Amino acid sequence: MDTQTVVLDADQQAAADRLAEIAARVGKRWRRPRGLYLYGGPGRGKTMLMDRFFASVPSKHKRRFHFHSFFARLNAGVHEYGSIDASADALLGDAELLCFDEFHVHDAGDARLVERLLDRLFARHITLVVTSNYPPEQLLPNPLFHPMFEPAIAEIVAHLDVLAVDGPQDYRKIHGRHTGFAAGEYVVGACPVTGTAEVPVAHRLMHARAAGNGAITVDFAEICGIPVSAADFLELAAEYKVWTVCGVPDLTTVPPDWVMRFVNLVDVLYDADLPLSIWADRGLDELGEQVRRVPDLYRTLSRLGELRTLRAERVG
Repeated sequence: MDTQTVVLDADQQAAADRLAEIAARVGKRWRRPRGLYLYGGPGRGKTMLMDRFFASVPSKHKRRFHFHSFFARLNAGVHEYGSIDASADALLGDAELLCFDEFHVHDAGDARLVERLLDRLFARHITLVVTSNYPPEQLLPNPLFHPMFEPAIAEIVAHLDVLAVDGPQDYRKIHGRHTGFAAGEYVVGACPVTGTAEVPVAHRLMHARAAGNGAITVDFAEICGIPVSAADFLELAAEYKVWTVCGVPDLTTVPPDWVMRFVNLVDVLYDADLPLSIWADRGLDELGEQVRRVPDLYRTLSRLGELRTLRAERVG
């Protein structure tokens, strides 16, 4: 979303005003500012607002993380430093402001980590600003585990102001850019790339169609059908800067954990702004039937909506 050509809607303006108040007070000795929790649907400008806010804060004592990358580093640090608290302190350093993008909690194991992290942040009086697709009360929505996370939700509401940024326009559907992630294509048809290449991932070998010179072409079943994590995707994204995923099926035909890995992969590539092309059996609109079945798939569909849509018979 280009802030030079798009006028802020009412929700965005309210959030921008509140963020400006926080920016003016970060680093002040007395009465550190309350944090802010911005939530709303995908493409509503939350990340744009956070980027602009973070850039406007003159302090050097600030940190900004995407959810996946932070928790990958937090988990790695637990092994290095021996505890969650020590790992968090190493990541945060002397931060007075912490910004989290795409904050979400779906897994009970992640919930315990998040709760410990929040305790640490609030004890250190670090100002926290987060963006999320969910209001606080909808975090960890699984009814079997949600009650265990309710104390953490209460802490979030106690320490952060909560604002909706959920205007009517999904700005990702305004095709204004064709660089980075959006340089990719969504093609309905069979992927023309053939071949085989072995790629190490998660202590095993994944069989890609092609891998080398910073690019990878891999089948959906290969990369989403094995037990890999967002941290594994982050490692692959550090090596491969251009991505093609072939054979994306009707998502009703594969297990939910496969679809969740697809969500995580798109998240990682989108955050890194790496080109992604998809070769799928169905059009993008038809993949949306799974929104209720897998958390965050609607965000994935919004992001894939930035890609140029083609059909195989129209391709060169």
